[in-house]
Amino acid sequence: MLSYAEPIRELIEQLESLPGIGPKSAQRLAFHLLASGPEKAQRLGRAVLELHARIRRCERCGNWSVDAVCAICSDEERDGTTICVVADAKDLMALERAGEYDGLYHVLGGVLSPVAGVGPNDLRVSELLERVEALGVTEVILATPPTVEGDATAEFLREVLAERGDLRVTRLALGLPVGADLDYADQVTVARSLRGRTQMTD
Repeated sequence: MLSYAEPIRELIEQLESLPGIGPKSAQRLAFHLLASGPEKAQRLGRAVLELHARIRRCERCGNWSVDAVCAICSDEERDGTTICVVADAKDLMALERAGEYDGLYHVLGGVLSPVAGVGPNDLRVSELLERVEALGVTEVILATPPTVEGDATAEFLREVLAERGDLRVTRLALGLPVGADLDYADQVTVARSLRGRTQMTD
């Protein structure tokens, strides 16, 4: 039976514990690091060791940042009247990569999940309401994930924000990805695409 040397086996196990890394990928990465020499492994190790010491949550939006206030919140050219609410910082980065949004963000730190014991008090909801009030926000875009928990979170936030008078609350459009075949899409995606259809213009 195949048996790895202890240091290699331990590295493979640690890599396997990461999301999206299966046994074969973990093995390939481990042997790549081994073949690359100690310098590359040391650089990777330093980056991992220093990660938590060098980064923190932005005091305003909850994004990850080196400074007390992240680069997005400190950018005076961003539209301060719009806040896009995301569940996690990785969702924020996905929206930023699209290059279509120039407003501010608010990271909730998760979604409502009774099964996992996550309620409104476990998320950064009160901080969102404070920012909406303090900044004079006119639109809140709800960009929680298109899951049962994400939809429930969006609906909860819509109800809470509805008490803020003429505040516009919108939800990201959900539908078919570019290049996808209709017959491969699930029923929920097709239904949402139909409900969120837009008029074609010149």
